[in-house]
Amino acid sequence: MDFDVVIIGAGAAGLMCAATAGYRGRRVLVLDHARKAGQKILMSGGGRCNFTNLNSTPSQFLSANPRFCISALRRYPPSTFLELVDRHGIEHVEKAAGQLFCAGKAKDIVDMLLTECEWAGAEIRLNTSVTAIDAIEGGYRLATNNDTITTESLVIATGGLSIPTMGATPFGYEIARQFGIDLLPTRAGLVPFTLHPDLKERLAPLAGMSVPVAATAGGMRFEEPMLFTHRGLSGPAMLQISSFWQPGEPLVIDLLPGRDAAAELAERRAAHPQGTVLHYLDEHLPRRLSRMLCDWHGWSRPLQEHSRDDLAAAADHLHHWSIRPAGTEGYRTAEVTLGGVDTRELSSQTMEARNQPGLFFIGEVVDVTGHLGGHNFQWAWASGVAAGQAA
Repeated sequence: MDFDVVIIGAGAAGLMCAATAGYRGRRVLVLDHARKAGQKILMSGGGRCNFTNLNSTPSQFLSANPRFCISALRRYPPSTFLELVDRHGIEHVEKAAGQLFCAGKAKDIVDMLLTECEWAGAEIRLNTSVTAIDAIEGGYRLATNNDTITTESLVIATGGLSIPTMGATPFGYEIARQFGIDLLPTRAGLVPFTLHPDLKERLAPLAGMSVPVAATAGGMRFEEPMLFTHRGLSGPAMLQISSFWQPGEPLVIDLLPGRDAAAELAERRAAHPQGTVLHYLDEHLPRRLSRMLCDWHGWSRPLQEHSRDDLAAAADHLHHWSIRPAGTEGYRTAEVTLGGVDTRELSSQTMEARNQPGLFFIGEVVDVTGHLGGHNFQWAWASGVAAGQAA
């Protein structure tokens, strides 16, 4: 064999796997059709790369088989990756609780991974497309646009379908199909919502405004900021809940999380009968949003002219604003791909296909998807190490 391990995909999972296998003394080659390694790392976190989350546990991951990720995540926790970051002298900051970002640029993480690959003796070939893969005795033969390569172990780290402008393709899924490995339906995750024309027009004046909300769908609730955009709704709350929302289902938004609007409006009605709902909302929401809500729902009269039932209904609307999105922005802006290679087809210890010896799947191509906030990178590191220790 030309190599002991060939990894297709020079992203987070692929590079982590390459360094891990290389340090075991394996002859490792990484192939990628892109011009640069780690392109998705470079653009993540606004160019700062939210490279892990200190609070990352299996409960922050979606999968048809929720227990699959437990082994890899426990064997390679966030603290271990942070030790690697610290050894390379990369300064980092904690923004939201547990979310670690580079203090400088995301390029620091890519450079670290490339350095690790170099030290481990792993070779990286960019601008290289794999045109065919065949199983041969004891391994695999790969035809590329440059030559033919043989390897004992083949690791698929090609990512999902999110952000095609960064080079995302369905190639990893095609390899799975070729070798009879089941796939689960894929869809965009951690993605902004689009709205139907009437609601989009009504909310258009709010574009650029961010407000803290609690979003609920699919039995999950996330309390994070929401951003109004020219296309619809975005921000962490919307990205998080998008992974649980199903097309056609309602999305419920609490505009005043942590408050009891019904009780507070009733108290105001008794103490300040000439006050208005607008006065109340102005204390808790941006002025443009307060005015839009009051104009929309006819809440402009003095509180004394609203019955208690009226105010209770207004409060219920503020806490349970139910909308039906037109859809999402899709893979074009999605941060991750839900679904993919069925984990029942893989070993949770090694990421190796159960019925195809020597073939491994890691990272986003697998049906394991994290919440927003560094969890997906942690899955890339953990699954990459799991396969690197076995391939």
